[in-house]
Amino acid sequence: MTSLQPSNPEPISSNKGFYRKLPKGIWALGFVSMFMDISSELVHSLLPILMATTLGASVVTIGIVEGFAEAAAAITKVFSGVISDYFQKRKFLAVVGYGLAAITKPIFPLATSIGWVFGARFVDRIGKGIRGAPRDALVAEIAPAQLRGAAYGLRQALDSVGAFVGPLLAVAFMIWLANDIKAVLWVAVLPAFIAVFLLIIVVREPESLNHAAAHRNLLTFNNAKRLRLRYWLVVGLGAVFTLARFSEAFLILRAQDVGLAIGYVPVIMIVMNVAYSIFAYPAGAAADRFSASTLLLCGLGILVTADIVLAIATSPGIALLGSAFWGLHMAFTQGLLSKLVADTAPADLRGTAFGIFNLISGGALLLASVIAGSLWSMFGASATFIAGASFAAFAAMGLLLYRSNVRTTGHRVDT
Repeated sequence: MTSLQPSNPEPISSNKGFYRKLPKGIWALGFVSMFMDISSELVHSLLPILMATTLGASVVTIGIVEGFAEAAAAITKVFSGVISDYFQKRKFLAVVGYGLAAITKPIFPLATSIGWVFGARFVDRIGKGIRGAPRDALVAEIAPAQLRGAAYGLRQALDSVGAFVGPLLAVAFMIWLANDIKAVLWVAVLPAFIAVFLLIIVVREPESLNHAAAHRNLLTFNNAKRLRLRYWLVVGLGAVFTLARFSEAFLILRAQDVGLAIGYVPVIMIVMNVAYSIFAYPAGAAADRFSASTLLLCGLGILVTADIVLAIATSPGIALLGSAFWGLHMAFTQGLLSKLVADTAPADLRGTAFGIFNLISGGALLLASVIAGSLWSMFGASATFIAGASFAAFAAMGLLLYRSNVRTTGHRVDT
């Protein structure tokens, strides 16, 4: 039976000094992610409310907009990943992707219809799709192999810092500007362009990529065969996790549903991302040392808890607690899944591998978001989160059965 972990992983003697040992390029990519997430999460923390109130969109429509936007990002990641493998130009594609995201930010406050929002959201996610796979492959190539979990954890920790600073700024400016959502959305423009500037000026492509340029790879049948079974197992796990975790827009809608004032609704994202940012790096470092399946099971258990808390929430305080558990689940799973993709794919196909992984996960997110919006409209908010908890519980049972099976056959899940 196939292991979740790569064969022959490099040992690590201690977590001590991980921050110091990580290359400056990893820190730079982390700060790029942080500034872009300040911008994006400021927008996303207010966008569902803008769509539902100012523009009059239904919950189903919001689910469709969110699902299609994320699916567009996922599809784009396949092509950007393949192109980055072929030309070995990770940074160029990352700059294009971050640049596209930056130029969409002024469109949101200018929107006068749901079509404007859909178009801007679509292009913004296309930008995310272009940058995602090359950036993730770049992390793997800059970081030493034995510190990859820590590198992905650090990047996502800084990303999550931006993800709670953005909504925090949204709350502050909503108070200052008397709940003028469109005026607050203009604040998101500056950090987006700072992120692009940092990427252009500070991040350097590794010399090894230039030497590898002669080995150009496209997604042919022969190259696809080089992606081994353990890689496809990770892809399947990513899809299952995404089906159990629909768009975070539903967290924002839930906060408003249980009585959180419109100006304070972004607090739900602040709480989620504080939990995410605090635990993302420790969880990423743990992924370099401990069992992947154990950490994934912990993440699923936390997601079940988050969904149950959100399902039974009757006050803003309970909804905020559920959001904290949601962020903790993300910390345990997202960096780990990225590490597993990097570890199980050939070095010259990492961009393609991340692209395929994100394509399938994006399709799962589209399906999950549409289902979540439909359940909300037909049966209420609680049904949406109960369904998420049920799916996560089934996924955990499947992973437990897998572990039991490999132990019975004498093969280890982890090394």
